[in-house]
Amino acid sequence: MPELPEVETTRRGLAPHLVGRRVVALDVRQPRLRWPIPRELRSRLPGQRIEAIERRAKYLLVHTEPGSALLHLGMSGSLRVLPATTPVGPHDHVDWRLDSGQVLRYTDPRRFGSQLWQPRGETHELLAGLGPEPLSDAFDGDHLWTRSRGRRAAVKLFLMDQAIVVGVGNIYASEALFAAGIHPARAAGGVSRERYARLAAEVKRILAYAIGRGGTTLRDFISPDGVPGYFEQELMVYGRAGEPCRVCGTPIRASVIGQRSTFHCPRCQR
Repeated sequence: MPELPEVETTRRGLAPHLVGRRVVALDVRQPRLRWPIPRELRSRLPGQRIEAIERRAKYLLVHTEPGSALLHLGMSGSLRVLPATTPVGPHDHVDWRLDSGQVLRYTDPRRFGSQLWQPRGETHELLAGLGPEPLSDAFDGDHLWTRSRGRRAAVKLFLMDQAIVVGVGNIYASEALFAAGIHPARAAGGVSRERYARLAAEVKRILAYAIGRGGTTLRDFISPDGVPGYFEQELMVYGRAGEPCRVCGTPIRASVIGQRSTFHCPRCQR
């Protein structure tokens, strides 16, 4: 699934082509994605001018006067701005026709993504209860330490809990824990305030760097300009089971925590 840097890369790529443009019409070829495309989106969005594009966790919010389209890429979805004459492929499910003569095309072979509607002044239930953004001032080591007290769950699962902090998925949780020297299976409540300060700093550093590099090229992720991300080749532990640690040379180990593949260095992470 695309993680926060991939979604932010998508947002930045789309914004110059969408903000200020008017949605002329929607061409919905497949109304059933992860959830059915709601009637409100299909009736309220056409004719509206796009005011801004915001990212919240791994969702994109396309703001208009009556409300916002809430978009999620799912496992294999992509959004690209294309000439309206571009031929339609078998997995091209939705086109937003724009007054520029282009279309915003949503492609999704697995159909696990979504296009929903949030009326102005309301918060969609999918966004309610989310934790702070990891690149915001509200997220730091003190926040992690305070929320972790008494928790026995693995620190990796704690870091991936969207009620604690949003958008830190499997790849970047593994990478941040390695950079902070913390074993992913350690109990969240057993990590010190000082180590959480380092972990929060590494989350911010790694996510910011990955955004600058265009995200992570895994599976189907492609940015809006059709160019894959460039961060995969720089991963320290994720997907590198059996390969030598780039720091100490010890083979990277793979395990499963919370039904998710996990990678760590047994020497560098304690």
